[in-house]
Amino acid sequence: MSTWTCTLLRSGRFRLDGGSMFGVVPKAVWSRLITPDADNCIPLQTNCLLLELDGSRVLVETGNGTKWTDKERAIYGMEERGIETALGEVGVAPEQIDLVIVTHLHFDHAGGLTRIAPNGELAPTFPQAEIVVQKQEWEDAMANRSTMSGTYLRSHLDPISDKVRLIDGEAMITDGLRVCPTPGHTWGHQAVLFEDQDGTICFPGDLIPTRNHVGRAWSMGYDMLPHDTLLTKQSLLNRAADEGWRLILDHEPGEPMVSVEHDESKAWFRFASTRTPLH
Repeated sequence: MSTWTCTLLRSGRFRLDGGSMFGVVPKAVWSRLITPDADNCIPLQTNCLLLELDGSRVLVETGNGTKWTDKERAIYGMEERGIETALGEVGVAPEQIDLVIVTHLHFDHAGGLTRIAPNGELAPTFPQAEIVVQKQEWEDAMANRSTMSGTYLRSHLDPISDKVRLIDGEAMITDGLRVCPTPGHTWGHQAVLFEDQDGTICFPGDLIPTRNHVGRAWSMGYDMLPHDTLLTKQSLLNRAADEGWRLILDHEPGEPMVSVEHDESKAWFRFASTRTPLH
C-alpha cells in the first residue's frame, strides 16, 4: 500500500452561527464547550491537506478562496488569506498541484477552486489539476439543490467544469487514495481516505466538522439529511475505532487530528488526541 506524506494547510479562519453549527443541540449545552461571540458565531478554520507521493501532489479541499468582497468577509469573519497563501508557506505553487479532491461543493470547501486572474476574469486556481467530486454532488451544485441559496456558487464551479472527474460511489482515485460516499450533509458528500507511515487517515469533511461534533446528536443545522448524517457518522466512527483510523477534521480551529475510541458509558464514541499531532 502506498504511503503518503501529509501536510496540514490552514487556508483561513472564519466564523458561522453557533446555533446553525450545532443544530438541535441547545445553546445552553454547546456554549459550555465553545464560547460564541457577540453575534452568536463560533470560530472555525478551513483545514486542507497537501498529500505528496513520488513527486505527485494532491490537494484535499480548497477553503473559501479569495474572491469575496469586504462586506462578505465581514459577515463571515473571513481571514484575509486563502489556499494559495497556505501552499506558498510550504513552498508549493498552485501550478504544481496535480489533483484536487473536494468533499463537497459548498463555498467554504470549493471557493478556492477559482481565482480572479490579473485580467479581472475568473480562472482555475490549479490549472494543471483534475478536480474529483461525486457525480451526485456536482449535479446538485449545478442545480443549486440546497436549502441555502448562497452556498453553491457558480463562480467557484463554472471555470473548472472541464477539469472535473465525476465519481459515482466508492472509488480508488490513485495510489491507495480513495473516496467513499458519506451522505448527510449533502446527498453527494464524500470522505477521503489514505495511508501514511502510521496507518489510515480519514478526512470526513462536514460529516464531523470539529471535535465538538463527535456526539450522536451533534450535527449541523445545515445538513440536508440529518438522520442520514447520524447513521453515516455512526458507521464511520465505528470503523475508525475498530481499525485504528485517525481523523482530520475540516473546520476544527485547534488541533484537527484525532483518534476514535468506543465510549461504553454512552454506547457511542469519543475523540482522543493522537501521539503525533498534525501541524
